[in-house]
Amino acid sequence: MQSFGVGLSPCTWQGSAAGSFGGCQTGAWPERRRSHMCSDVTAADTSGATVSTEMKMAEVLAGVLRTERVPVEGDFFTELGADSLVMTQFCARVRKREDLPTVSMKDVYGHPTIRSLAAAFTEHPAAGRPESPATSQTAMPASAESDHRSGVPAAPRFAPWRYALCGMAQLLAFLVYSSVAATVAVFGYQWTVEGSGAAGVYARAVLFSTALFVGACALPILAKWILIGRYRPGRIPLWSFAYLRFWCVKTLIRTSPVRLFTGSPLYVLYLRALGAHIGKGVTILAHQIPVCTDMLSIGDGTVVRKDVLLSCYRAHDGCIETGPVALGADVTIGVQAVLDIDTSMGDHSQLGHASSLHPGQAIPAGESWHGTPAQPTTTDFRTVEPATCGALRRVSYSLSQLLAFLLVYLPLTVAGVSLVFMALPRLNSAFTPGLQALDNPAFYLEALVASVVVFFGGIAAGLVALSTMPRLLSLAIRPGRTYPLYGFHHGVQRAITRLTNVRFFTTLFGDSSAIVHYLRCLGYDLCRVEQTGSNFGSVVRHDTPYLSTVGRGTMIADGLSIVNADFSSSSFRLSRASIGPNNFLGNHIAYPSDGRTGDNCLLATKVMVPIDGELREGVGLLGSPSFEIPRTVLRDTRFERISHGEERRRRLAAKNRHNTTTASLHLLSRWFHFFVLVLITMTAIELYHAIGVPAYALAGLLTLVFTVVYFTLIERAVTALKPLRSLYCSIYDPDFWSHERYWKLTAHDYVHLFNGTPFKTMIWRWRGARIGRHVFDDGCMISERGLTSIGYGSTLNAGCIIQCHSQEDGAFKSDRVALGAGVTIGVGALVHYGTTVGDQAQLAAHSFLMKGEEIPPDARWEGNPAGDADAISRR
Repeated sequence: MQSFGVGLSPCTWQGSAAGSFGGCQTGAWPERRRSHMCSDVTAADTSGATVSTEMKMAEVLAGVLRTERVPVEGDFFTELGADSLVMTQFCARVRKREDLPTVSMKDVYGHPTIRSLAAAFTEHPAAGRPESPATSQTAMPASAESDHRSGVPAAPRFAPWRYALCGMAQLLAFLVYSSVAATVAVFGYQWTVEGSGAAGVYARAVLFSTALFVGACALPILAKWILIGRYRPGRIPLWSFAYLRFWCVKTLIRTSPVRLFTGSPLYVLYLRALGAHIGKGVTILAHQIPVCTDMLSIGDGTVVRKDVLLSCYRAHDGCIETGPVALGADVTIGVQAVLDIDTSMGDHSQLGHASSLHPGQAIPAGESWHGTPAQPTTTDFRTVEPATCGALRRVSYSLSQLLAFLLVYLPLTVAGVSLVFMALPRLNSAFTPGLQALDNPAFYLEALVASVVVFFGGIAAGLVALSTMPRLLSLAIRPGRTYPLYGFHHGVQRAITRLTNVRFFTTLFGDSSAIVHYLRCLGYDLCRVEQTGSNFGSVVRHDTPYLSTVGRGTMIADGLSIVNADFSSSSFRLSRASIGPNNFLGNHIAYPSDGRTGDNCLLATKVMVPIDGELREGVGLLGSPSFEIPRTVLRDTRFERISHGEERRRRLAAKNRHNTTTASLHLLSRWFHFFVLVLITMTAIELYHAIGVPAYALAGLLTLVFTVVYFTLIERAVTALKPLRSLYCSIYDPDFWSHERYWKLTAHDYVHLFNGTPFKTMIWRWRGARIGRHVFDDGCMISERGLTSIGYGSTLNAGCIIQCHSQEDGAFKSDRVALGAGVTIGVGALVHYGTTVGDQAQLAAHSFLMKGEEIPPDARWEGNPAGDADAISRR
């Protein structure tokens, strides 16, 4: 959706420089709306203050709409033809005027006319303009302010040579670790296959697997206590020696194989070994392992649901800030929640899904809070009753997990590798000194054959396995029945979740018509689906596919997580989650089984889906906590002509052909990458006989370099053929299909290997982003690099997202995102397209910066949707 054009009559509009979408034009305003433009603002029978505010706001809105007058009683969305992007530009212009109050998008949706909006602020003047940065509690330090006022961004608090030296030390640490790991793996494999007979090989495989697992788990613990000792609240300067030690420990912890045991008592035991203070009967389902574990305390009987972020640190103002997170007994934390440092929750308290606690927030004992930042609520987020789950049950389950992993899964992996090498003797000759396998052309041919068989055969075998095994396992669990954790049924539920959430397949089939058939194969109920070619994005997750229902005519963007398994600290229950027909779901939404939405709803990006109250139908929902917005606005209907009938069928067929080519190119590029990695590995094994351990160091370095260069070249080739640009078009437009090809061919998670290093920003820059020097990236995801610019010395925290696009029903929009110098984006925050963030500004954890917003320099914004933190705190 775009802003109105400059110099046009009130009857037409088109994209302007501030919010252009490819220069597309829309139709004329209806005659009824045109006549409303003649309404006189001064005719309002209101108080003088209200009239004055009305006149000024009407003047600003008229400037945004590129017209002379606007009616003070005309609805922004249904009568004036505006949309959320137009109104965010209105809010930004209002904030720049000293004689008007600070207006947020939440205010606009709550008061959708000039008259009601002006009245709301004249009746409650304390909720108006925030104090100036010079007196604000959230103002930047004096040095930063003076630098900004002089037009020079605040310099990082470190010498540039430390930035480069730390990067080199991080690279050296990686090479040492990869060399040692490769040496151990090769020696272990050779020792295993030299066993006498099948029983001897199996016994050696078990011994080697056990030693490898114990070593990989013990190394992060030893490193943490040797390099760090105990974490304490404080600040670690970026790129210092202290930061290097912090990064080494964080990387080892986050790559530990204990991640495979998330939700198990073994996971809790591991966190205790790292220094966390965790009580009895605690269940932690979050996959991201906390780093500063000494400052994490969790009371008895607490449950932490999946996708929760509570690392006990954050990056801010050139430092890593560490702080405590204290959870009392019997606490419940919902899915996709974020707990920043210096937060706490009292006994028996609750934090809802898609909610967050910001520094200094504390939930009193027994209370339930939700939203970003969290606020009190009467909603009960405990949806499943506890069950008997004693210590013996937990110990037995943990032992069974360990035995299955060490006696079955790891030995079978070793056996599978040995079978491949036995079937291809020339590849196996690389393990034998003196045979010079690299000089034999047949070696490369067999490597090619092996890569094709393993890669494409693995895909076929995976599709067969995930369409049969989970379906059989699901027969063992009855929906609606409460089961105790850490038993047979819990093991079955975990197996179903793991087997049916394979990211490779959703990436391959997503954003195309094929995703519908894939999800049906998994077990989704899609209710006589209406094929659109974009029914689902490339990231779709669930607890079980067999209790997931999506209504006819519904479209879903990326990042959907269907929550159809509810947990307490001792029990779980599976329930059907049903998304109604004719809905549209934006990005990164957790949809619970008890969600209170029905037919024809719009669920905006990062919305908190309500689980109580009346059933919402025919409305839109935005924010956390959510509030109602219009389901559609005037310009949402622009592409209706090509979204129905014969025209849509023709365009859908063309889109399917384009998407099929894209998926084929995706598979081909991934296979070739796999083939080259096989060659690098076998070459390293061959060279080991001549030069020793350095061969594996070189292989590790070459693997990294090749992966980065290879996918960078692919991205550059895709954007050279079809450059990224601002768009406003139908999903049946070839421009959108090209954008889908860009997503699929450039989607690769290897970039997260470089989190917290100077190499991460270098890679973003090579892939098309405009990034200044000394930017710290601890785990940001940028969807469209070519549309993103990030200023000097900015900080991007773990889990934050810069998304330069949005799909809304059958329309697609993309635009640029510009972050100034010294900007901080908090943990788990999302920055939408068409936004601008001023120098030294901050966006708090888990906030959602809506499309078109402008954060002024030195400001601090928070919330979902985000607004000025000072203004929000006074309301």
